[in-house]
Amino acid sequence: MFRRLHESGCFVLPNPWDVGSARLLQHLGFQAIASTSSGNAWSTGRPDYAVSRSDVLQHLRSLCNAVDLPVNADFESGFAPDAGGVAESVELAIDTGVAGLSIEDRDIDADEKLYAMENAVDRVRATRIAIDRSGHDVILIERTEGLLIDPQAVTPAIDRLVDFAEAGADCLYAPGVIGKEDIAAMVRAVAPKPLNVLMMRPGLAVSELTDLGVRRISVGGGLARVAFGAMIAAAEQMKAGSFDGLAGGIPGKALNDIFRTFVT
Repeated sequence: MFRRLHESGCFVLPNPWDVGSARLLQHLGFQAIASTSSGNAWSTGRPDYAVSRSDVLQHLRSLCNAVDLPVNADFESGFAPDAGGVAESVELAIDTGVAGLSIEDRDIDADEKLYAMENAVDRVRATRIAIDRSGHDVILIERTEGLLIDPQAVTPAIDRLVDFAEAGADCLYAPGVIGKEDIAAMVRAVAPKPLNVLMMRPGLAVSELTDLGVRRISVGGGLARVAFGAMIAAAEQMKAGSFDGLAGGIPGKALNDIFRTFVT
């Protein structure tokens, strides 16, 4: 099912940060979901990239067990600097039940740097081999973080995506691409493989991204930021003496009715 979603058209892949938000997204009718490393970290009171591999694996297992939807894993940089270590991490991720996983080319031990291209490609190849050996139909999403470091580096980002596609990635992804021309160029460069676009703020509509040839759209920590933003706003009003901010909450009965459908 998950692979078929990538074959034609365009679909939205929302990112829950915990079991409750995952079940709400299933209730709302989405066809698949993806974890968010930042949203998961914030929900545990930690910054992004401060969650251990074992914690992330448990989080992924909880999401997969909580919903009847394909789950795509935001698996950060594979929790290892070298190809062999990434392959080992990927094998563990597959065992959680994910239908897809994304691996970044960011070197989290170096400030604002990406892995050298040769190492980055080796990591993709090792991930491809690990997935194929598992016997599971897991989608491999390879992403370059270059545009989050330098928003103008569109051409280098495209070059990396092309190399990742040739190394075995099923879907390509460059968070930070915004302009229509740049998105269209990425779509053409990696075709016929699908391109994921991250919507971090209001902007292009689903219909516009579909017309550009984008196959799937995710929002990363966007929904978590909305939820935390609403909580902070209401709490700030409470601190100032007003409870008006609670008016925007969904009724408890409605939440109970939704979550009751998941209890067997």
